[in-house]
Amino acid sequence: MTTALPGTLMRAELSHPLITNVYRGKVRDVYTLSDGRIILVASDRISAFDVVLPRGIPHKGQVLSQLSWHMLGLTRHVAPNWAEASPDPNVVIGAACSTVKVEMVVRGYLAGHAWRTYQSGLRTLCGATLPEGMRENDRFPAPLITPSTKADVGHDEDITPDEILARGLCTPQEWDTMQRYALVLFAEGSRIAADRGLLLVDTKYEFGRTADGRILLIDEIHTPDSSRYFYADGYAERQARGERQKQLSKEFVREWLIAGGFMGKEGQQVPPMDDAFVHSVTERYVELYERITGQAFHPAPTDDINARVQRAVGEYLG
Repeated sequence: MTTALPGTLMRAELSHPLITNVYRGKVRDVYTLSDGRIILVASDRISAFDVVLPRGIPHKGQVLSQLSWHMLGLTRHVAPNWAEASPDPNVVIGAACSTVKVEMVVRGYLAGHAWRTYQSGLRTLCGATLPEGMRENDRFPAPLITPSTKADVGHDEDITPDEILARGLCTPQEWDTMQRYALVLFAEGSRIAADRGLLLVDTKYEFGRTADGRILLIDEIHTPDSSRYFYADGYAERQARGERQKQLSKEFVREWLIAGGFMGKEGQQVPPMDDAFVHSVTERYVELYERITGQAFHPAPTDDINARVQRAVGEYLG
């Protein structure tokens, strides 16, 4: 049995008169406020195959929160989002929305789940057509939207747009809006990545409804938990030679788990996560942050992260 490394935030415990509810997701603790806002605290928990792994990753929550805040600011002009402020490196505060139970997965390249589907012989994924004659990691002629259900617990599932509408998960107008926002966000994310020498391979976007019915981008955006990036330098040459692409994403954690015999299936056990592996995950997350933002990562104090977060949130809310 392993224990959490010092300086990791595995669970936020916040108190404030405005807090009315707390929901704990796989990696985030979400506090609902009585004034129509939420506090999203990014913990150092890490999940893969929809399972929360037993050890936290130092600074991971800060990386996710600051990178997401950075990207939400850079993309606000193409799609409205929920974020209002980031009073602490692990925190974003913004508008409360009711979640649309659909994840908008956008794919620019034949990688990951799309490639495994393609390998099986199928040429459609979530209602999208996969062209013939493609190789792993080839670029699609145009980005594809391959939605999945947004599960509160357990595994998300592939779903087609027709099934989304038939199940009443959103209205046709909401679907059109989410589809439009997802594609322009992916285009802007791809442009930002290209400026930093990266290719945005695929990502997911989540949307919510405000009290007055507007659709807003919610949650995180363009982070290593939600996105896959390739290095642009040498991409074409590696494809021509049939070599694996160099990437920055959480995929290396999934590959490590698969090699250890774990894919989130019943009866499987997470392989032991020693300190060296945990620290290597931190290094990869920090590398992506610095690469995609062009800024040095400055670790926040970790002697008592929850107290630090509590103090910052309290000062912001008053």
